[in-house]
Amino acid sequence: MDTEAQSTERDRSSRPSDAGAEQAPGARGPEDRSRSSLVAGITEWLPGGRITLTVLICLVFVLLLNTFVLQPFQIPSGSMEQGLRIGDRVLVNKLAYRFGAAPRRGDVVVFDGTGYFGHADYIKRVVGVGGDHVVCCDKEGRIEVNGRPVDESTFLYPGDRPSTVPFDVAVPDGTLFVLGDHRSDSSDSRDHLGSPGGGMIPVGDVVGRADWIVWPYGHWTHLTRPGAYARVPAADHADGAHG
Repeated sequence: MDTEAQSTERDRSSRPSDAGAEQAPGARGPEDRSRSSLVAGITEWLPGGRITLTVLICLVFVLLLNTFVLQPFQIPSGSMEQGLRIGDRVLVNKLAYRFGAAPRRGDVVVFDGTGYFGHADYIKRVVGVGGDHVVCCDKEGRIEVNGRPVDESTFLYPGDRPSTVPFDVAVPDGTLFVLGDHRSDSSDSRDHLGSPGGGMIPVGDVVGRADWIVWPYGHWTHLTRPGAYARVPAADHADGAHG
């Protein structure tokens, strides 16, 4: 009996005191009540109450998403046809080249052309990265990157040649050589070879990689890197590559 009594006393001592007794199911603590009071105060101050607050929270979320993660862009010209048509909206991945990643040959990128192409954002395909030697054209009319010809037939606009403008460029480190897929209707690195920067785009001016066509619905598709550049050797292994 004594043992049973002692056990009962211990059980009682481990329970909350009457002043701090267990909360009933559904009861709110001080922090919950404080948050609730704050929300109530904001909704009373805002015209429209909770509806307005919900809309504002959604707008802030979209703004942060648009600034740091994903951003839609509308295609303004035919320079990337036939893959990207005038009026298409693409979703640009702004995290693609963060955390140590860098643009790769074949990527479709959006970049700020201020000081190089014009005071606007542009969308082009990366043909050469830092250290590459890009030449047009070989005996068969193809672009060569680091001595290896590139078959662009899967994305080049039908009837277009890789370039009607000959060039032989060494891409400086930290920059990109970019071309439109519709070569006869694209102002790109070829047209700025004699301009400041030599037509090269600083990697730091790249907004992000175009990953999806999201509008119109009938054009919805994932933009993937073509295999045409897979066999191009790295610049430091290329025969005759220029630094």
